[in-house]
Amino acid sequence: MIVGDSLSAEYGLPRGAGWVALLERRLADKRIGATVVNASISGETTSGGRSRLAALLARHRPTHVVIELGGNDALRGLPLKMTEDNLRAMVRASRNSGASVMVVGMQMPPNYGAAYARDFGAIFGRVARDEKVALVPFMLAGLADDAEPMKWFQPDRIHPVAAAHPVILDTIWTVMEGWLRH
Repeated sequence: MIVGDSLSAEYGLPRGAGWVALLERRLADKRIGATVVNASISGETTSGGRSRLAALLARHRPTHVVIELGGNDALRGLPLKMTEDNLRAMVRASRNSGASVMVVGMQMPPNYGAAYARDFGAIFGRVARDEKVALVPFMLAGLADDAEPMKWFQPDRIHPVAAAHPVILDTIWTVMEGWLRH
């Protein structure tokens, strides 16, 4: 089950072009018998994800949970401690339901201030390390740090274009492939 925001909910993309849909196809191609539940909502914050999680866990009973949230918290300037507390609570609730957990990290552009960007980016690694769960350090690696990053993003400069989603999946897959075996 993927609990994410617009980056996982195919915002601005043709249906089936996002990394989650591509993941479903990759799992089928590799003959990995899995049902992927995309519980992502555009605009979702960690607070929203946390409030929805218990019902999602009860309804879908996932064996694996990917938490891809936090970017909207930072874009709204929400307190970093709140974001971290929400991520920890989601990891613990997922793990307590019997699921293996992966946290997908995000970074903020430097215009949010170097200290805020640094402190925000550190949350994901700290939560994953402390809670002993899998971590994808930066979902947009290879895109946001490309020599010409804007070719990978929609005009809003936030949401990746369809051509970026195979790169996102490859970034996530480097951790996910081994994690799925647990």
